[in-house]
Amino acid sequence: MRISNPAETGQPTPAGGDAAPAAPARRVTGAVWAALGIVYVVWGSTYLGIRIVVETMPPFLSAGARFITAGLLLAGLVAWRQGPAALKVTRAQLGSAALVGLLLILGGNGLVVVAEQSVPSGLAALLVAAVPMWVVLLRTAAGDRPPLPTLGGVVIGMAGLAVLTLPGLSGDVRLSGVVLILVAALLWSLGSFSAGKLPMPANPFTASAYEMVFGGFAAVLAGLVRGEHTGLDPGDFSARSWVALAGLVVFGSLLAFTAYAWLLQSAPLSLVSTYAYVNPVVAVFLGALVLGEALTWPILVGGAIVVAGVCVIVSTERRG
Repeated sequence: MRISNPAETGQPTPAGGDAAPAAPARRVTGAVWAALGIVYVVWGSTYLGIRIVVETMPPFLSAGARFITAGLLLAGLVAWRQGPAALKVTRAQLGSAALVGLLLILGGNGLVVVAEQSVPSGLAALLVAAVPMWVVLLRTAAGDRPPLPTLGGVVIGMAGLAVLTLPGLSGDVRLSGVVLILVAALLWSLGSFSAGKLPMPANPFTASAYEMVFGGFAAVLAGLVRGEHTGLDPGDFSARSWVALAGLVVFGSLLAFTAYAWLLQSAPLSLVSTYAYVNPVVAVFLGALVLGEALTWPILVGGAIVVAGVCVIVSTERRG
């Protein structure tokens, strides 16, 4: 099962949470561990990067710039490595990629970026870890019957989410920001689920490029509608926000994406899937280390419960 989250974009779109076909045994080499380390650390650090970006940059406009740039760079890489024909898609495939891009980029990632103006990056990552749970619930609503242990993982994870919302209910964090991230996770899950039902481009790199470009332009439009451009002065953007934005484009959306795509072809899926519950831990650690974010008991306890629920879901799904 391919599970992703709204901060980690530039990724192959999941096939609606379906289990991957059986593959021959794959060796776990040093290159595999290096690529997995990139996915662990880089994708785990994207929440920190977003938090630093929105310190001085408008949320939707910066997110739009990130994904338009990353999408165009990825499209250029695809054309360079595989030829311009690799970017050709049908009208139906283009429409599907645009719809999925709106759900993933504008809805999923965009709302996380807005929310991180008031929500700590570590808490945001843990709330986003609910994506696998929403995907399971969407599959169930569509008539699928996940195994009971998977549904048990959802129940565990939802209990963790209840604990994680306490900072918002107590006033320590804006409740509106917490709600935005939960909605973002739901929209991201809907986009992930829909991608497995729609006529998407066969090449996952091509699909991701179109998703990022369409979603990026939609995010820019949302920023303009919100008035983020009013009185905007790029001279007010801090150097560290610029560095964080560049890092999100180059490392979060291109380097880690390429490493992940290679891992899908070179490593056991059971090993690759572990990033789904390592990323939130990395995000919490980096938020505390770099930004001094408080590790309160709701974050520690709720986060541990959510990660446990994700572990159950991933482990049972990959055996299915």
